[in-house]
Amino acid sequence: MPLLFSYGTLQLDSVQIDSFGRLLDGHADTLPGYELGQLEITDPAVLASSGKSHHPIARACGDGRQCIEGMVFAISDEELASADRYEVADYRRVLAELGSGQVAWVYVDARDP
Repeated sequence: MPLLFSYGTLQLDSVQIDSFGRLLDGHADTLPGYELGQLEITDPAVLASSGKSHHPIARACGDGRQCIEGMVFAISDEELASADRYEVADYRRVLAELGSGQVAWVYVDARDP
């Protein structure tokens, strides 16, 4: 099962129900080398699901001491595809090593190298 690290709206019950049809069970972890920014959301479906006009977005900062706190969820391949459909084009999915040493998918700023 793939692991997905979420630092934002994928942690919300409403988004999990809309995207996966269930609530996810996860554990806390961190994403080193990133900091949070804010992204204005205009996609009507995403706005309806999250209820938020601005979402956090992870941006690489090059400082390994900086980190983002979040949750790690074990999900199916189908659920990962659902998460891809939920995230707007400003995000891209990458594999990243978390503070725990686990490797998980995470959505980061699409403009980051």
